[in-house]
Amino acid sequence: MPNALYVCLQDEDKIVPFAIDADTGQLTRQAEVPVTGAPSVMAISPDRRTLYVGHRTTPAISSFRIDQGTGGLSLLRTVSQEHAPTFMAPDRAGKYLLCAYYQGGGAAVHPLGADGAVGMPSHGWLATATGAHAIATDPSNRFAFVPHIARLNDNVLEPPKENPGPNVIMQFRFDPESGRLTPNSPSRVEQTERLGPRHYCFHPTQDVVYFSNEQGCSVTAYRLDRATGALSAVQTISTLPGGFTARNTCSQIHLTPSGRFLYVGNRGHNSIAGFAVDASGRLTAAGHASTEPVPSAFSLDPAGHFVFAAGSASGRLASYRINDDTGALTSLTTYAVGQRPQAVLATRLGV
Repeated sequence: MPNALYVCLQDEDKIVPFAIDADTGQLTRQAEVPVTGAPSVMAISPDRRTLYVGHRTTPAISSFRIDQGTGGLSLLRTVSQEHAPTFMAPDRAGKYLLCAYYQGGGAAVHPLGADGAVGMPSHGWLATATGAHAIATDPSNRFAFVPHIARLNDNVLEPPKENPGPNVIMQFRFDPESGRLTPNSPSRVEQTERLGPRHYCFHPTQDVVYFSNEQGCSVTAYRLDRATGALSAVQTISTLPGGFTARNTCSQIHLTPSGRFLYVGNRGHNSIAGFAVDASGRLTAAGHASTEPVPSAFSLDPAGHFVFAAGSASGRLASYRINDDTGALTSLTTYAVGQRPQAVLATRLGV
């Protein structure tokens, strides 16, 4: 059974689904799904049966049922929001959807119904600061983090604006029963440099969390204390090749299911930076693959064999095969998808 890939076209108000050939990585375009209000961010339920879509120009979150045979989408519910969601992730039990709001400067936790659809926030608004860029629970489902970038409205296609952001990671405790977030102690991980933590992912077996740094053009690995939920930095490594000094910001970060290889998007250098991960979780640079202009979003297939990267400035989607031994990316095919692809998400179909 093929896997599915979904691409949000923010400027065309639609989602384009693709079937993924699990052996070759080839994409076959499926019927488009109209989604008004500029779809720009996605998440999927732990059981892979519900797709969540955030709308940017008409702030809302929509829930779609995923057909496990075809990957087709059918709308379950749409809930309006005061602010546009920037990042969404379900908790590990699939009872809540956690959302970060960049312009709104905060986070919220939404209960999920029996059908998987999103409801209104259960505990109201949690104010953090402008530039909140991600939120997710750790593997124990007891802690969550909200990174805030170091420069606001930092469009890589324009000269940098001196509009400082919080440049901090805020640490929270998460109650998986009530869905409530409360500040942890300490409540903040201050940055010693202008790094701008943006997105993050957890190592599958080590107590390590990797953050992409938007302004620092780097990745920082943090040790996660299982008992307290506190982060402590252990390594920061550049996502850029030596000698590159032009304008660049980092975007998303993804780890293969095996935990052996890590990838980060470079916007400006227009590449996917690769890293090998050793047994302790430390990173070693493993090269760069050129990609479409302004790779704000990319996704790995469920088995970790392929990378699919969207060029938000080109309207094209580039595919790559991951070398199982080195993590190097080999270019496969580039697909025209449409105007401003802002979110990419791959999932496995079937039970």
